[in-house]
Amino acid sequence: MMRHKDQLLEQRRDLPMIPLEKPYQRGWKRCFVLGEDVARSSSSAFYEGLLAKINTVQYNPEKSFKVKKRRKGKKVRVEKRQFLMEFSEWYWNDGRLKLTEVERTHFHLYEVSRENGKEKTFRYRFNEPWKYRLQVKPYLITEVKMVDEVLEQEIKFLNNHIEKHHLYPRISKLTGGAYHYWKWAGEDKACYLEAEKEALLQIKEAMEIKKEEQF
Repeated sequence: MMRHKDQLLEQRRDLPMIPLEKPYQRGWKRCFVLGEDVARSSSSAFYEGLLAKINTVQYNPEKSFKVKKRRKGKKVRVEKRQFLMEFSEWYWNDGRLKLTEVERTHFHLYEVSRENGKEKTFRYRFNEPWKYRLQVKPYLITEVKMVDEVLEQEIKFLNNHIEKHHLYPRISKLTGGAYHYWKWAGEDKACYLEAEKEALLQIKEAMEIKKEEQF
């Protein structure tokens, strides 16, 4: 059943984007860009390529990017801080991190303390953050995801069925989730899988009936 749900969600993700005839603004977008002096230098291509790998983006309904913080018992509005991307030791050594050897030389390892002050970890940080500056610009919506009404109905129908029959704990056991136990009774698992197949057939039949009613 969850496999079928994953297939439906994948179909939703694969739906194309539709351009809007009239784009509209939804707040503001803030990200890093090259500093003016760097953009004019001979190393601009290098730093621009690196920025594509360590840039971060924030969105806010207000151009000021201010948020409420409690200071000495009072709520005050302060600008939300934003930094370039940093990397954990694990991710630094993972093959998915596409930093070249030359780019890696522009980072240093530093120690980070947890809030409790007892646990410590290490992260890699860019050496020259002043090479970049923050830029704020309107966040324009120029396209939207296509919506398949029949697909949405099937996803909703499947979610309702799982919740109505309280199937999430059982599904979690089968997939090794939070409800997983070290041992399973073979008869119980086989019985559940058979019931799951039957439930899935019922859902498909119900969806077919709904489709026929629409026409």
